[in-house]
Amino acid sequence: MALRHLTPLSPFTTLTCCRLPPFPSLSVTTSRRYNRFSFSVMASASRKVLVPIANGTEPMEAVITIDVLRRGGADVTVASVEKQLGVDACHGVKIVADALITDCVDTVFDLVSLPGGMPGASNLKDNTTLENIVKKQASEGRLYAAICAAPAVALGSWGVLKGLKATCYPSFMEQLSSAAATTVDSRVQQDGKAITSQGPGTAMDYSVTLVEQLFGKEKANEVSGPLLTNPKHTDQFIATELNKVQWTCSSVPKILVAIADGSEEMEAVMIIDVLRRAKAEVVVASVGDKLEIVASRKVKLVADMLLDEAAKLSFDLIVLPGGLGGAQAFSNSETLVNLLKKQRDSDKYYGAICASPALVLEPHGLLKGKKATAFPAMCDKLSDKSHVENRVVVDGKLITSRGPGTSLEFSLAIVEKLLGHEKALEIAKAMLLII
Repeated sequence: MALRHLTPLSPFTTLTCCRLPPFPSLSVTTSRRYNRFSFSVMASASRKVLVPIANGTEPMEAVITIDVLRRGGADVTVASVEKQLGVDACHGVKIVADALITDCVDTVFDLVSLPGGMPGASNLKDNTTLENIVKKQASEGRLYAAICAAPAVALGSWGVLKGLKATCYPSFMEQLSSAAATTVDSRVQQDGKAITSQGPGTAMDYSVTLVEQLFGKEKANEVSGPLLTNPKHTDQFIATELNKVQWTCSSVPKILVAIADGSEEMEAVMIIDVLRRAKAEVVVASVGDKLEIVASRKVKLVADMLLDEAAKLSFDLIVLPGGLGGAQAFSNSETLVNLLKKQRDSDKYYGAICASPALVLEPHGLLKGKKATAFPAMCDKLSDKSHVENRVVVDGKLITSRGPGTSLEFSLAIVEKLLGHEKALEIAKAMLLII
């Protein structure tokens, strides 16, 4: 057995968020106005949240926010600022909104949260209906928030950060400063009713902070636990590797990511997003009879093709996200199970995260003779539990991981195995896992 350390090389000397801390350790900077505000948000248990999305939205930031807030009990409306419900987010991820932004003008929201991504943030900024909603939100003293490019591009342009401390993706700091905000280099920054954050690598911290502001610290702590965020700050990504082999593939890795109704949307989107950032050819295939699936927290995603069509193709790697309903659908799919067995028998690579190692790979003999991990509540289903406490386990040509909070580590470990250490570091830095 060996521990593989994805250690930053100069000039990447620190890794401030390779694992997100649990709620009590969240690095959230607040102004003095925060103390007065934190009591007022507890007045009502029912919380309505608006998450607008656009063509070019960063899917990780949108989906993590939606998922975590719904775990906390928020009534989240995902609203498209486009003319249709479907949006083409960054990295080819297709998301279907719950409503159009014009349907939301008469609703009073406790929180409006804008994801980043370009040109998504610009598309949000250019939508007059959304601008009016956010300006009203600010003027009436309710929570508003943004992450990545959106604090500078949207909130700053609308004048709702004037005189406030705020943060954003580093390359947009100058634009944020020109909007009369006081720029702060922090993972999550709160000043009064405004909450801002930096990028994909801070999205989980940001989202749990939003849960705290809506429902209080106890609820935020309850939500953060099952996310499997890591309490340790470290300057390394660590994957446990056994029976080490060199992963080889074509110059452009071809990867199948299966999704189904009930799949965990955070895990699916993080895997797809990271692998496409690495320039892998990722095919998202629906195991059902429709391209559109409804994930575990009711996020609607659209696959590239149906699994029956994908089954005609050849892949270097097949990856399964978790989610209880999704994993059960995978296990019941004869086509997918046969693909996985063919992958193993052809000496190719396959992997799974969260519930899928226990509910798909284990019962179909795909973990025989292998070490693996899974979501903690599912680990009793594994015949070999010797490595279940590890966040990412690579055993030969198999890779497994634990849950939402380990998804980025899982995805980057795949990138490192297929495309090398430097590519994984490059992506980690772009996502603000290395600062």
